[in-house]
Amino acid sequence: MNPLDRRTSVTTAVATAAIALSAVLSGCGAGQVAQTATQEPAINGTSGKAGPIVLRNVHLRAQQTSDYVRPGSDVELIFTAANTSPDTNDKLVRITSDVGSVSLTGGKDLPANGVLVVGTPDGQTTPLEAVEPADAAEARVALTKPITNGLTYDFTFTFEKAGDTTVPVPISAGEAPRREVSEAGGAVSESSGEHSGGH
Repeated sequence: MNPLDRRTSVTTAVATAAIALSAVLSGCGAGQVAQTATQEPAINGTSGKAGPIVLRNVHLRAQQTSDYVRPGSDVELIFTAANTSPDTNDKLVRITSDVGSVSLTGGKDLPANGVLVVGTPDGQTTPLEAVEPADAAEARVALTKPITNGLTYDFTFTFEKAGDTTVPVPISAGEAPRREVSEAGGAVSESSGEHSGGH
């Protein structure tokens, strides 16, 4: 091959490689939704919906120190309910579950475009400022069955106008203890942030 043919061959190969690389790079984002567009904030609980009522961060706060949280224990049910209706007020009537009886205290009203905070979500010291102290809501579950981390338990929320929705609810030990459960499923330590297993 003479030098001119060799130079032409190399130039053609470089140009072909550049075109292929350009196509690959431009194709990477084509037709794809950015990962951050579908990510939700890291929270302990799950979500649900009943008509215009949206439930967020629904979870049980329970300290698990053995294989399960025993029947007879009293645990807290935490969630936020938002009424997305622009003109229809609603009200939380009751919550039921086959793992125990749920008692509701405090405010239960969900005004149009309003929010009901039940319990104190992890990372917050008080419910949202919009909730007056006298209206602060709390839900407690008197367990009649054992519950354990890693599983979910059905809770049915009944609203005066929106009706019923059933949500699979997980357990969260709270912000600090959640990091202290060993990988082997050992006991939760309430002291330092150390644990016996690695991640």
